[in-house]
Amino acid sequence: MRNAALMLGVIGGLIGMMVGFFGYGYTELVNRHSEVGEIFGQFDNPQLIRIASFLAPLLAIAGGAMAKIRALIGGVLMLVAGALMYFAFGFGVFTMFPIGFCIVGGLLALAAGKPDEPKSHF
Repeated sequence: MRNAALMLGVIGGLIGMMVGFFGYGYTELVNRHSEVGEIFGQFDNPQLIRIASFLAPLLAIAGGAMAKIRALIGGVLMLVAGALMYFAFGFGVFTMFPIGFCIVGGLLALAAGKPDEPKSHF
């Protein structure tokens, strides 16, 4: 379970980085060229998008990396990353996999209460 959580967290974070690059870049583009925002639309809260573009992939990758040794902390970080991505970007065609990977990885890490290793987090 911990290996699956590790892989899902890292993959979810890497895909989330692509979403974050686009989200952050679009907020900068609209900030510099307001006519782009008038044509294609703007975010309601660009600061939230910028913060989530940085923090969500970071939390997902860090949570995935921690899932093998500290599954409780890693699982919580992945769940926070998935919730932050959902809250900032919503659930759509480009966000469904990073959100899903982070949530499932977080749940698997939390469910690993009795690991193969002698130390559990409960």
